[in-house]
Amino acid sequence: MKRIYLDYNATTPVAPSIIESMQPFFSQHFGNPSSAHSMGRACSEAIEDARMYVGSMLGVDREEIIFTSGGTESNNLAIVGVMTAGGPPGDGHLITTTFEHPAVSAPASFLERMGYEVSYVCCDASGVVQPESIEAAIRSDTRLVSIMHANNEIGTIQPVRKISEICQQHGILLHTDAAQSAGKIPTMVDELGVDLLTIAGHKLYAPKGIGALYVREGVSIEPVVHGAGHEGGIRPGTENVPYIVALGQACKMAAKSAETHRDRLSSLRDRLADEISSGVGQQLIINGQTAPRLPNTLSVVFPNVDANEMLLRIPELCASTGAACHSDDGNYSTTLKSIGLSADQAKGTVRLSVGWYTNEEEIERASSLLIDAWENSQDS
Repeated sequence: MKRIYLDYNATTPVAPSIIESMQPFFSQHFGNPSSAHSMGRACSEAIEDARMYVGSMLGVDREEIIFTSGGTESNNLAIVGVMTAGGPPGDGHLITTTFEHPAVSAPASFLERMGYEVSYVCCDASGVVQPESIEAAIRSDTRLVSIMHANNEIGTIQPVRKISEICQQHGILLHTDAAQSAGKIPTMVDELGVDLLTIAGHKLYAPKGIGALYVREGVSIEPVVHGAGHEGGIRPGTENVPYIVALGQACKMAAKSAETHRDRLSSLRDRLADEISSGVGQQLIINGQTAPRLPNTLSVVFPNVDANEMLLRIPELCASTGAACHSDDGNYSTTLKSIGLSADQAKGTVRLSVGWYTNEEEIERASSLLIDAWENSQDS
């Protein structure tokens, strides 16, 4: 049975050229980057080259790039690091949204337990946060706004640039979680107008366990992990050289080919949507359809079905349900709840995300399998 992988928003395969770039740093160049000898210098130089590639993709100086273990650490470092930098504990107000990834919502909850105040702004039915909602939530003690660049479940792109203009008017820092958008759509920092930006390597064909945080020069961050002075003293710990090299290569590749991939992925995504719609009919809901979306992301609501049970009928298809739905207590995805879906609709939601290695044959096969599984679920 040949698997069809349509879960690129969850994670991507590591690109062969990226695997190749890592290999020398497991065996040949294995020195500690902090060592002064030739083995250490080779690693240190490789890290700085990678930092340059990441910075180039974002249009920033490499000195503004901090390497981390992934998107979750980058988000924690940005949010907790900014809110706790200078000033007594509990002093300051954070604004975020109701449909952030847990890597943002959990640090926000942590800050609330520490005594900080957090405002959660809702999105509209299309899955987009309106800038005026952010402005309405601003207080005199607001220190940071954190909003994702693109939603990981339904793919809607947020008006970060407009929000940044509001933040700048009020002298407030802005962080965006670009884990899902980096490498898919432009993420040039000056165009977005952000002060901090998160990247997760495994979302753009690098390995799991590596990420980066852009920190605009002059922004003060309190480390969340304490140790030696690595990464400008912001993120201590001996650097993960092979994975840092991999992230640098991934960003270099994305900067060169993102536009080409973007058009192709959008075409595949739209074809998949058309095929499913033709089979299911007008009952099918495409989440976020009226808003700007990531070119690779399709979130669909199959009517009158449990998506988990439906996908179990298709073992060859790798996809995600749109809701971590718990039938006993009625809890479901905050994203789907925020756009107004009922529990039953959330229960029938499937997220399909295409990637570099998706082909048209897989799109045809996946749509056919999904339609058959949905029809069979109606009969059971």
